[in-house]
Amino acid sequence: MKATASAFLAFSLVAGPATAQVPTLSAPSADLHQPVVRQYTLEDLSNIEAIKRLKARYFRMLDTKQWEEWGKIFAPDAIMRVTSDNSITGWSRGNNQPQEVVGRQNIVARVSQTHAHTLTVHHGHMPEIELTSPTTARGVWAMEDMSDTDSQKSHGWGHYEETYELVGGRWYIKTLRLTRLRLEETRTTPPKH
Repeated sequence: MKATASAFLAFSLVAGPATAQVPTLSAPSADLHQPVVRQYTLEDLSNIEAIKRLKARYFRMLDTKQWEEWGKIFAPDAIMRVTSDNSITGWSRGNNQPQEVVGRQNIVARVSQTHAHTLTVHHGHMPEIELTSPTTARGVWAMEDMSDTDSQKSHGWGHYEETYELVGGRWYIKTLRLTRLRLEETRTTPPKH
């Protein structure tokens, strides 16, 4: 009987670090017909789970407007790039060109300002996380979000493409790029002239 990766992961979370290897699993690959095959250790799976929890905190802290805690998710020199034509959040001026914010403090200032009076709901789905070294990783997350102000609502779908770094035993988002596949916006009140 073959053990599953989730059983090994559950064991590693209960029993602590282990050196045994889990069965061969496929790592993310752009070509679905040619998966990258590697042996994941329990430590690898524990790190992947830590990155998933990091992203879960990203969404929860963002939507609950806990800006100080949200900032702790990013590396001090993090870079956020957003390609979006979302007039509610002010990330675009109608040209759909990527906008970039550099540094944890600047990211928090920009996002907290643009979301101050906006009700938001963010969801991340189907993470593809690849460990690129003992202290770095990259990931792609399918995403869906909704924003609501007094005058406008939006509903969007797209992807987060991120890199992560492990510092002092803790994972941080190093780079984040948000691209949208679709965005629906509706006005709930006439625009002010």
